Amino acid sequence: MKKTFVLCACVLLMTAALAAQDYKGKARLLGVVLDQDGKPLEGVKVTVFLPEANGGFSVTTDKEGRWTAAWLKKGSWNLDFEKVGYEPKKISVSVSEAQKNPEVKINIKKVEGLMVTEDLKKELGAANELFDKNDYQGALAAFQAMVQKYPEAYILWKNVGNCYFALEQYDKAEEAYHKIVEKDPADSDAMLLIGNTYANRKQNDKALEWYNKIQIDKIKDTIVLYNIGIDYYSIGKYEDALRFFKQSVEIQADNLDALYQLGLVYLNLQKNAEAIAAFESILKINPDWEKAPQVRSFLEYLKKK
Repeated sequence: MKKTFVLCACVLLMTAALAAQDYKGKARLLGVVLDQDGKPLEGVKVTVFLPEANGGFSVTTDKEGRWTAAWLKKGSWNLDFEKVGYEPKKISVSVSEAQKNPEVKINIKKVEGLMVTEDLKKELGAANELFDKNDYQGALAAFQAMVQKYPEAYILWKNVGNCYFALEQYDKAEEAYHKIVEKDPADSDAMLLIGNTYANRKQNDKALEWYNKIQIDKIKDTIVLYNIGIDYYSIGKYEDALRFFKQSVEIQADNLDALYQLGLVYLNLQKNAEAIAAFESILKINPDWEKAPQVRSFLEYLKKK
């Protein structure tokens, strides 16, 4: 399973690809963007893009940090979050037209210690436009030139790493991300990205070694928490998986996928009462969810014991 990686830079000026509106459907996606202290961020540009349709559009967060994207087609959508002075994020979410989609809750960090000039903004915009057009080689050359020109902007090594990641050159991506950790050993995003390079090389032990370096309470992205939980679950480390699924649900109580995995973990740990509570929560939130039949089967089995 490939990891969703975070597109990080000091400023990201991105032009969303707008194509024929093959991305239109009946789905609706809601979200909220917060800063590292949990405060709402107004004016964050949220670009939603459906790769299979090569189309999408942008919306902006309101005073409460909230945004809405309507008339979406079912599928795996790319979401980009950008605001000047903050590190951008890039994630993917699965959108359903048959049921209510969970709220997307994202935290983005304020950039410290870098004076962003107009020249740098322009260069970042051009490089990120190449990246968004899947010209990863072109974007890579542009970002490499920038880290040479602006050595103090070491955060740009994340963009270099992301280009290598997109090119599936995971060893080189890892090298780039390590340059962030050398400057800031506490950078949890860089540690996560290094872990992702190992996960995509099927080196799960090394991936989990890096994930374990991250303080779980520092991870505010429910998708990241869910993905790490899946890694632990897949190798039978249920107690570790439990921590990440619980944290994901704590941040986003209506995250059906995380609740489902939480129920499965409790089931494997033979904590039946907790499993029942997790599965019942799913049916309370959305009784028509696509996995609701499996949930009911689990509940029937557990209540007979």
